[in-house]
Amino acid sequence: MNGFDEALFSGKTIVVTGAGRGIGAAVTRLFLATGATVVAHAGRSMEHAEADLLAGLPEAHRARLILLTADLSGHDGADTLARAVLGKVAGRIDVLVNNAGTMGGRVAAGEVTQAQYDQVVDLNVRSVVTLTTALLPALKAAEGAAIVNTSSISATIGGSPGSSLYSASKAFISTWTRALARELAPDNIRVNAVSPGTIMTDFHRRYSTQEKLDATAAVIPLKRLGSAEDCAPAYVFLASPVLSGYVTGQVLEVNGGQFMG
Repeated sequence: MNGFDEALFSGKTIVVTGAGRGIGAAVTRLFLATGATVVAHAGRSMEHAEADLLAGLPEAHRARLILLTADLSGHDGADTLARAVLGKVAGRIDVLVNNAGTMGGRVAAGEVTQAQYDQVVDLNVRSVVTLTTALLPALKAAEGAAIVNTSSISATIGGSPGSSLYSASKAFISTWTRALARELAPDNIRVNAVSPGTIMTDFHRRYSTQEKLDATAAVIPLKRLGSAEDCAPAYVFLASPVLSGYVTGQVLEVNGGQFMG
């Protein structure tokens, strides 16, 4: 049981990027559990999706799942993915979840290279804007679509040392979310973002030490790190016109009280 009506998104088409693992996989699984057809970008390959997204997924849910791969870290990756998505959706998208993103490693501000800058900006900013722009006609055709972006607690608090590029790119996403919400309101498209705190996924296994994670958990009011499953319901809430039809231009913090502001 997930707490949502199993038919909440029946007949709806959802697109999720970065769906192969972590938060994206949890979001995809929850949309499938609420009746949606999901076009899921699994990443550059199917490697992580096989172990995370597809593990234990009921056959009835798999029948409504379309998996695509694309490298969004290159200049043409989002355009390639957009063409693939549009080939699957029959001209209408009800919800777009822009979740794909990366830190690319912790780099001191004085040591940032052009390649590192390009990697973070191309994936976290350029691909999100490019994909959304390409899919806007299909979102407008839904006559009541929603866009849900993934920001980060780092967008507000600045992150920890070595994450300046990542934090700034997520601040872009938060501000762009609000700007897009205002611009697309006449098209009846709501735009919101989810801002996860410290969530125990492969992201932090790669970029944070266990000592740092333990110290963070100790100061969170709920006394634990979050999980991908803690985040997924926020995306479903913001995507649903039944649950959040009068909510747009908002960044929803999901962090166990780690940040209150």
